[in-house]
Amino acid sequence: MIGWSAGQIWLIIIVLGLATFAIRFSFLGLIGDRKLPDWMLRHLRYTPVAILPALVTPAILWPEVTGGQISTTHLLAAAATLGIGYWRKNSAFGIAAGSATFLLLNALI
Repeated sequence: MIGWSAGQIWLIIIVLGLATFAIRFSFLGLIGDRKLPDWMLRHLRYTPVAILPALVTPAILWPEVTGGQISTTHLLAAAATLGIGYWRKNSAFGIAAGSATFLLLNALI
């Protein structure tokens, strides 16, 4: 493994911070007060729906607690989240149901 000096780490943090600011400013600062085209608004509507699965899927399919093996508990909790969220059309209910399913299954197993 390559050792990083404190100066290199701070440089990386600063560059990543500036890049993140530039990305956000380009969208919010430069075009934040303008009306976006309908086609862009239609696509942006799906962004929150896509973020949660993108963050959670690796933890479901390759959980570290099982050494990367698929876990029935994780899969059932994900199924409960998806099912309740789709049924109720509310992501908060889905997340609560998935969390409750996961905790209940962990307590039982």
